[in-house]
Amino acid sequence: MVNIGSIDGIKNPVFETFSYGPSKAALHHLTRGLALHLAPENIIVNAIAPGPFPTWMLSTGVGGGGDTDIDWSSVAKNNPRGRVGTAEDIAGLSIFLCSRAGAFTVGEVITCDGGVAYAT
Repeated sequence: MVNIGSIDGIKNPVFETFSYGPSKAALHHLTRGLALHLAPENIIVNAIAPGPFPTWMLSTGVGGGGDTDIDWSSVAKNNPRGRVGTAEDIAGLSIFLCSRAGAFTVGEVITCDGGVAYAT
């Protein structure tokens, strides 16, 4: 099982979405609890905490009005990788977590954000 949280459950959100971050932090904690409970049944539980991806939700926050076909350079410049995430970024991590390669990774919340959660 792979839960989808957010880096806003790890760090303070940029936007004043006061319930969003705590709800994602709760999902991250639920992931750890389920992982310990279900691992003996060979059910592996982890979570991905995405950062900036070209989504409707982020577009509304940065003034794109929900349009994902906008210039994301203003968001990308604040990311250590210098870009927003792509579908391939999330897909690769999901494949790892759902494959034999990730079979010993249990209860982890893995950021997929280009380093923005830990950037100063």
